[in-house]
Amino acid sequence: MQRADTIEDPEALALRALAWTLSDADRAMRLLSLTGLTPDDLRERIGTRPVLAAGLGFLAAHEPDLVACAGHLGVKPEALARALAELER
Repeated sequence: MQRADTIEDPEALALRALAWTLSDADRAMRLLSLTGLTPDDLRERIGTRPVLAAGLGFLAAHEPDLVACAGHLGVKPEALARALAELER
């Protein structure tokens, strides 16, 4: 079920999206490859705004993943895009 008007903390939403991204080994490897992040970066800085923004940017760059993630999290893709914009401020 999609929550149309629910406002969620952008960092919390981004962290949930990053967890979804990392739940699939192939997708996780693509994230690392395309963002330049390393496993150590994720371990050391997973809750920081730059890493969270990189994770959402990764999803935003590939609409099928963005839509799938949003569906899994029960939000609209636009909510992920808004969270990304907020994190990039």
